[in-house]
Amino acid sequence: METTNSLYEKVGGEQAISKVVDYFYKLVLADDTVNEFFKNTDMEKQRRHQTKFISFALGGPNQYSGKSMAKAHEGMNLQPAHFNAVVKHLHDSLAHFGVSEPEIEQALSHVAELKDDILYK
Repeated sequence: METTNSLYEKVGGEQAISKVVDYFYKLVLADDTVNEFFKNTDMEKQRRHQTKFISFALGGPNQYSGKSMAKAHEGMNLQPAHFNAVVKHLHDSLAHFGVSEPEIEQALSHVAELKDDILYK
């Protein structure tokens, strides 16, 4: 009987996702359209939360204990351009580490499901 690995396992688990997240934040912090949202952020804590969140979103163990998406983005008034920039950086980060396009699309579909909890808060 053949088992299907989760996307989390396919990309290499939490250790690989941690590397993706580090690269992702390099792109985000270099992008003037979104880096302002992180100017007062403890980036080490942010990286840990994001690694756990992305791990869970890709089918890994649920270790995410942070705020809800709506609560985490409250008062930020994120617009579609901000959301799209962050999604592009996540796409590019996954691609940088050799994740296939179909798997990237699968991961980004999980992110798209959160759009309503992130925008205009």
